[in-house]
Amino acid sequence: MKAVLMTAAGSPEVLQIQEVPNPAVPRNTELLVRLVAAGINPIDTKLRSRGSFYPDRTPTILGCDGAGIVEAVGASVQRFRPGDKVYFCYGGLGAHQGNYAEYTVVDERFVARKPASISFAEAAAAPLVLITAWEALYERGRLEPGERVLIHAGAGGVGHVAIQLAKLKGATVSTTVGSEEKADFVKQLSADHVIFYKQTDFVQAALDWTNGEGVDLAFDTVGGETFHKTFPAVRVYGDIVTILEPDANTVWKTARQRNLRIGLELMLTPALLGLEESLQHQAEILEQCATWIDESKLKIHVNHKFPLKEAAKAHQLIESGSVTGKIVLLISDD
Repeated sequence: MKAVLMTAAGSPEVLQIQEVPNPAVPRNTELLVRLVAAGINPIDTKLRSRGSFYPDRTPTILGCDGAGIVEAVGASVQRFRPGDKVYFCYGGLGAHQGNYAEYTVVDERFVARKPASISFAEAAAAPLVLITAWEALYERGRLEPGERVLIHAGAGGVGHVAIQLAKLKGATVSTTVGSEEKADFVKQLSADHVIFYKQTDFVQAALDWTNGEGVDLAFDTVGGETFHKTFPAVRVYGDIVTILEPDANTVWKTARQRNLRIGLELMLTPALLGLEESLQHQAEILEQCATWIDESKLKIHVNHKFPLKEAAKAHQLIESGSVTGKIVLLISDD
């Protein structure tokens, strides 16, 4: 099969398309999936530039997100059969093969049925960001109906689904954006309040929006200074969740004075630690999101599509930092 290999850590040029052996025949509860599309996420570019979590296993096939068609099933598979369309977030961290390839093998427990109403490209763009936003808002942040939420970078991959998941929960949403085009985009997703962070002090804007109280929950998808600068925008005894590791220079004083609850969200934890029940839970999240997508309650925005052989160009684009929505690799014509 054709696959994009990360031959060493480095610039996007280390991604090379090559012929590699097909995956092994699926055993027990495994599925052999013919991949139609693969999503690209910032974690892919970080692993490419720094090296995978398993550097002794280079070359590596990256790509956590995949969507495709079941080709064959193991003897103990119960939920799927050949021809079923699936999507999932599994592999791509260096231990298990990722999805920048024509085929992969994945356990049926970690797979969800693809939403019927969207393309394979949209399905491949969805898993990591859906799981991240779900866990951050619903589980780490304990979001409740009627609460006020500040979502940073609402036009981004995680941000644009976080807005929608927050609204589905019955929350009121404010979000930061960098341009009029992105403001229009988040308004289409039903964001209630838009902050142009380049021209406006987002903390003051959030306080004005909440009559000086602060938001109930802030969701940081940016990291760095944005994380600790958000503390005064959160109400006393409120929550802030970040998907980035807090900077060593983080100033915690305001968070402590306001008695904030800090949530750290890393959706890769189950894969890195081999937590099978948690991986199954993530597949269940995707099943619920598929229902909402097919009910037109949730949308996945794909901004750019590249053929598999142009994975390096896709990495260059995502590293530019200005992408609205998601980037996808197209592997076949289905």
